[in-house]
Amino acid sequence: MIRKLILLFILILISTSCSLTFIKKRLSPPHKVKEGILFQYDAPSARHVNLAGNFPDNEWLKHGDKVDMMNDDGKNGDRVAGDGVWSIVKVLPAGRYEYKFVVDRNTWIEDPNALESIDDGYGGKNSILIVK
Repeated sequence: MIRKLILLFILILISTSCSLTFIKKRLSPPHKVKEGILFQYDAPSARHVNLAGNFPDNEWLKHGDKVDMMNDDGKNGDRVAGDGVWSIVKVLPAGRYEYKFVVDRNTWIEDPNALESIDDGYGGKNSILIVK
């Protein structure tokens, strides 16, 4: 009886084309692409995402949130418009950088895909990127 129920359940799954779409593919850590370094962050409900860090032209968004704006428009490193994956390609010289993502101008988030992180001095973590 249990075998028949399991078989029936499997047949229903197959016949309704049910898939495991709730399992998300992990994004790559920041990496080199032709134009520079590609940063990506998955934030489907975000309206605005920035890359903040100790980059020479950024200084933790010292000059406002118009710097290093990430895209979810299918351009500038983003592959699919509107999929919730925010992207930016940034040209960086060799060095060690600390960074975070800033979601909707007020939530500072460590990169969940970064290979390394360090204490940020405020009870959180900064992500680390080493460019060779």
